[in-house]
Amino acid sequence: MLSLTKPITTKSITGFLGIIIPICALIFILDIPILLTGKTLFNQQYLAIFWALVSAIVFLKIPASRKKGDEQDCNPELYDFILAGLAMIVGFYVAFFYPELLFTIGLPSPLKVVLGALAVLLIFEAVRRLAGWPIIVIIIMFILYARFGYLFSGMLEIKPSSWSRLITMLYLGDDFFLGTPLRVTALIVFPFILFGQVLIHTGGGNFLMQLSQACMGRYRGGPAKVAVLASSFFGSISGSAVANVASTGMITIPMMKKTGFRPEFAGAVESVASTGGIILPPIMGAVAFVMADFLGVSYATVVIAALVPALLYYLGLYLQIDFRAARRGLNGRLREELPDIKQTIMEGWHFFIPILFLVYFLFFLRMSPQIAAFYSTLCLFIVAIFKKEIRKILSWKLINDILQSTSRAVFEVTVICAAAGLVVGLISYTGLGFSLSFFLTKAAGGNLLVLGIFSAITSLILGMGMPSVACYILLAVLVAPAMCELGVEPLAAHLFILYYGILSFITPPVALAVYAASSIAGAPAMRIAFSACKLAIAGFIVPFIFIYNSHLLMIGTPVEVVKAIFDGVLAIVMLAASIEGYLLRKLHWLERIIFLVGAIAMFAPGWFSSTLGLIIAFSMFITQLIASRKKVCVGQEEHLKKLY
Repeated sequence: MLSLTKPITTKSITGFLGIIIPICALIFILDIPILLTGKTLFNQQYLAIFWALVSAIVFLKIPASRKKGDEQDCNPELYDFILAGLAMIVGFYVAFFYPELLFTIGLPSPLKVVLGALAVLLIFEAVRRLAGWPIIVIIIMFILYARFGYLFSGMLEIKPSSWSRLITMLYLGDDFFLGTPLRVTALIVFPFILFGQVLIHTGGGNFLMQLSQACMGRYRGGPAKVAVLASSFFGSISGSAVANVASTGMITIPMMKKTGFRPEFAGAVESVASTGGIILPPIMGAVAFVMADFLGVSYATVVIAALVPALLYYLGLYLQIDFRAARRGLNGRLREELPDIKQTIMEGWHFFIPILFLVYFLFFLRMSPQIAAFYSTLCLFIVAIFKKEIRKILSWKLINDILQSTSRAVFEVTVICAAAGLVVGLISYTGLGFSLSFFLTKAAGGNLLVLGIFSAITSLILGMGMPSVACYILLAVLVAPAMCELGVEPLAAHLFILYYGILSFITPPVALAVYAASSIAGAPAMRIAFSACKLAIAGFIVPFIFIYNSHLLMIGTPVEVVKAIFDGVLAIVMLAASIEGYLLRKLHWLERIIFLVGAIAMFAPGWFSSTLGLIIAFSMFITQLIASRKKVCVGQEEHLKKLY
């Protein structure tokens, strides 16, 4: 099919949309309509406009077939323009007529059914272009269940519903397409994506990378530790493990390989570090804000609870890197090859100011997340222009690049969260969430460990290929209620399913972060995946600790919290030593087993098991210390014999 227009015309249209999307979002976030007219808009009106604009630009920039190349090379066909136009019609119809539609949402009409069917098909096509078929298949299964679930018997039987009513609810219902997932994306996730893009475009991304190298580069296994530090920063801001691997991995993976790490290990380190950013406060890839909304608690509550488990995750990764580097004799880079830490801080200290302001706005002034992110972004701009280098590049082109990159970054999460809204709404509409929770609880037989295993497997499967926010939302309505029903602290249950949902980025067979690392590392994806699972062992175990012991989430008395943290740190140290076969020296296979037993004892609840683990840790550490000193003394004696 011939192209409809010349590429320059298409580029100008998509460029215009790329500018309009952030401006539209900021107008609504700052509630500009009520300031100008005294009238406010319904959330659904704004969400419909936001989705329409994003969908239109997706159809124009993302080719229908990957064989046609990436978005940069895509010259839209006639049908792409038709789909973009239909998305605008479907979205702007809701924007203009929602106040009248509000009173007749439950009453189907031919126009509502036609536009609703178009909305669902457009969501499917946008998701297919960005994420493939798996999510679409899941949604279709839920839709078919909502329509024909009355044919089932027993627990799965539901009330019958006509196609016209079902499609109308999918289109206009508050809990469906225009529900919580899309609302959180457009109102909360978007401002933080904008903050991250401004930070990167004003030099903050390069500063964080330089700072990571200056801090960690000279230590044994230094390049791998740089990857951990840099990727954790970027992952927390971006919320996308795959995008993080693709960006920071281009620097860190070759650097690790050059130092002596095997390609599969280098790819695994980057995959695990990037994936962990989604569970790392304060931003947590914007999932923290969604979780706070679901649980009805403050953002600060979620962040404080998530801090210690996230640090244990990274502690496990860091120690395994350190022990492996020591066992293989891999030293860090020379000081002369690294950035000077003082000079690096002097050149980029101003980037800490907006981040500190963000923390101050959120934790002390208790501002809403979107307003705090906006003010922090404004602060970042003001601080940046005081730097001579930024003033040199500050122009309309820079602002345009920031707006365009922000629009591009919000594509996937907006499209998939609109689809996730359909799933969330259908789960509520059919009562399937209650049924699945009941099934999981019954299958576990009241045993929390068995329920945890079932929930972990379910979360890993449902999380495959899903963006972090959409993944959490789906699991929060399907899996978390079952754990809460068995007495698990709600915050612990939601963090549990989040951990296992995002770990699907490194677990076979999907492992999207691993595939991104594989292309950079030049190593087989499955080798990287299995190595990544070993490196992320703390991420698989820590969630089971805090569903039994919520003290690890900073819930309890100071003594209980300190004991839980101490037990967790000691357990992670022993576990890392057991896996890598090194602590102060190489470990015998029997010593590795003893360390593993000690780690399990520290993980298990109760004073007896903790005491047993502490005894094992203390005795093994003393043994290691004596043996390592003896080895040093023998080496010195041999050296003296050679001299004399």
